[in-house]
Amino acid sequence: MFKRKLKALDYIDRDKINANDPQHFRKLVVWLEDQKIRHYKIEDRKDIRDINSTSWPETFKRYCEDVACPITTQPVDQLEWLIGFAIKLEFEDNYKKYQPITGKSLKDMNKPVAPNIKSSNPLDNLDFHSAEFKNGIEELRKLLCIPRHSDHLVTLQACSKIVCMRLNAETLLNPKSIVLKGKEFPILEAELGFNMGDPVLNNAAKILRLLYIQDLRDLQTRINETIVSVQNITANPRTDTKLGKVGR
Repeated sequence: MFKRKLKALDYIDRDKINANDPQHFRKLVVWLEDQKIRHYKIEDRKDIRDINSTSWPETFKRYCEDVACPITTQPVDQLEWLIGFAIKLEFEDNYKKYQPITGKSLKDMNKPVAPNIKSSNPLDNLDFHSAEFKNGIEELRKLLCIPRHSDHLVTLQACSKIVCMRLNAETLLNPKSIVLKGKEFPILEAELGFNMGDPVLNNAAKILRLLYIQDLRDLQTRINETIVSVQNITANPRTDTKLGKVGR
């Protein structure tokens, strides 16, 4: 019942204390007097320290009177008052230390501190919004012939996509695998099917439609590849397609 108060006083055995146990009770009283209250001189604490004495209850009663404890009923209530009295004295002795502490500052003090991990990745030390970094992206954009975007990070993503798709080691060894051949499609001459009232918007809609169709084709290709992979795993090797039978 005194755990939080004893924690404030840094009492080591606060989790084990049982105020109804005479030994626990007396040891705690002695500790409070020796470490926090210090009402008696050291040489006058002999009786209160003798926790095995049969006259200790009388000594405790006299001690409560000496420290002006207003409670005279239950020893447990007297002990609780002594703990509160010790906290009061502790604050008075260290008020300069506790004065600046507020609810917010205490919450910040108890907040777990994230471990300081030093990364070996040089990219973690870059300032992605510095002028030098933006200038570097601009130079890279020009080399790759990529249109400028208002957000330099979006431009960087476009540069990354071009490098990964068209400048990887496999593509450089076999450029024909990525360079498409065939007759150019007259996209600007194609029929849109509706009119947005602006030639520029009409052309943009045509481009978006073709990009959407390309995404659908890529999706269909992946679906087909997945189906083939699953069939290779689940197919019965005894299947005879000529006979139209499965198994023997």
